[in-house]
Formats: sequence, structure tokens, C-alpha cells
Amino acid sequence: MNFVKRSLPVIVLKSLMFFSLAAQADNMMMARTTQTFPEAMSELQEQIRLKGYVVSRVQRVDIGLTQSGYKTDKYRVVFYGKPDETRKLCQRYPELTAYLPLKISIFAEERDTILVTANPQHLSKAGDRELARAIDQWEKDLVDIFRNMREVN
Repeated sequence: MNFVKRSLPVIVLKSLMFFSLAAQADNMMMARTTQTFPEAMSELQEQIRLKGYVVSRVQRVDIGLTQSGYKTDKYRVVFYGKPDETRKLCQRYPELTAYLPLKISIFAEERDTILVTANPQHLSKAGDRELARAIDQWEKDLVDIFRNMREVN
């Protein structure tokens, strides 16, 4: 009985940590494709365009990491959005400026290519319907883009 009393708090603490990590993972969206990095990069940009967004820029990350001494493969961040929507939302909600345009990280991992982004739902504000509609649409589009990227193999 003494063992159970001493172990129970440890078990509860570990359980809480597990559920906390799982909740944090809910804020991320990820897809893996067997396409090579160049193929996946091209397909990602096409999928973004098909959803009505504009790719505003692609930023290389691997160069800075390599110069800092890290060994890395191909790594990019694709910035995209709808210019008018982004401008309007940033004017109405200046706190969104750091998060817009939207972005997807894409990197090679051995023979696969991985795509990762934050779920836009973390940007929602309670009670604001205009922002909620935009965020819901971004999430829906990301789910479609990531699903299509997985299926293109």
C-alpha cells in the first residue's frame, strides 16, 4: 500500500505530462510524402495555387543551418496567402501580423519529404466571426493540401 501511495503522484504527473504533449501536438499539422524534395516542392506550390492562394516567397533555411555547423538536407519555408485578405486581416487584427502570410515548412528526410505547419486554429479569437471563418477556411485548405500531398506519391 505504501508503494501505491508514493507511486500514484508520479503516475498522475507522468499522465498529465503525456496529455500536455499530446495537446501541443494538436496544434501542428504534418504530412509525409515519398516524393523527392524537388517534386514535393513543386507539387506543394501547385496545391497552394489550386486553393486560390499566392505563394509570396520561398525562404531557404538549410544555408543558415549549414553555416552554423549543422548537417542538414534541403529545408525551405513556403509563405503564402491571399494578399487582399492578409492586408485586411492585419489592419483589423495587428496582432496577426507576425503570423501572416501563412507558412509551411518543407524538408527532406532521407528518401521522404516532410511538410509541417501550425494549425491556424491557434490564431482564433473567441466571438469574432469574420476571423473564425477565415481561420476555418485556412484549416480546411491545409487539410486538403496535406491530404493531396500524401496521395500524390
